[in-house]
Amino acid sequence: MAGIKEIRTKIKSVQNTRKITKAMEMVAASKMRKAQERMRAGRPYATKVREIAAHLMQAHPDYTHPYMIERSDIKAVGVVVVSTDKGLCGGLNTNIMRLVLGRLKEFDQKGIKVQATALGSKAAGTLSRIGADLVSQEVQLGDKPNLERLIGAIKVQIDDFVDGKVDAIYLATNRFVNTMKQDPSFIRLLPLPSGLADPFQSQGDTAEDAQDLVKSNYGWDYIYEPDSKTVIDDLLMRYVEGLVYQAVAENMASEQSARMVAMKAASDNAKKVIGDLELVYNKTRQAAITKEISEIVGGAAAV
Repeated sequence: MAGIKEIRTKIKSVQNTRKITKAMEMVAASKMRKAQERMRAGRPYATKVREIAAHLMQAHPDYTHPYMIERSDIKAVGVVVVSTDKGLCGGLNTNIMRLVLGRLKEFDQKGIKVQATALGSKAAGTLSRIGADLVSQEVQLGDKPNLERLIGAIKVQIDDFVDGKVDAIYLATNRFVNTMKQDPSFIRLLPLPSGLADPFQSQGDTAEDAQDLVKSNYGWDYIYEPDSKTVIDDLLMRYVEGLVYQAVAENMASEQSARMVAMKAASDNAKKVIGDLELVYNKTRQAAITKEISEIVGGAAAV
């Protein structure tokens, strides 16, 4: 009967685990919808800023913002890595960190110095363990991205780019495709692409394609003050901030989707394990009862 008791205890344990994973699945599903709404709500803002800035830069080609200057000789780069603060979300963090480590290895082979910024506890922990030059970090981001906290973390990288200490800044995040699919992406944040093509949607577009998009979609009638240079400076700053905010929002939506799928898989696996254990329990119990009956019948026959 000791075997039966152990199996019963194990069944109870797996049932309790399934209750937890089922609850986490439901919580993730609720948070996922809100995260997706925030992610989609941020896209029109970045799109409109990009349109206006691209129009003004075409209207005033004599002024080139520092964010748009291409560096021919790349000696140092900055990498901003967006991850989650918590685990239990499948391979989401593993995939993005595998991509980042691969790119860091490529930079190292080319003799390019790398300085990193971590947005999320998982990225901060991994970058610290590998000995990366971590110049800034922001952890415990919560369920809703806070732009002020994000700006504080990335300002170090942006200032170094403007001062010429780094020649490019890259952004690594999980791009939300749908509930079942999240793509790890490694995009260039600065210098901004020609024509201000959306890096999240047009990673494969050429500069000519981006320029055609600008010419075909952007209008030309704007009244602004005080002057074009000031407006362009402010717009591009807001645009870069919007890109980082969008990257964190995409990663948060990906996190909740991946966690919901992972917890559903865990709940389904727990249900299967419970079924297998109950089958073993019933067989063991039946064997024990049969053995007892055999002993009783044998004893009666002996008498």
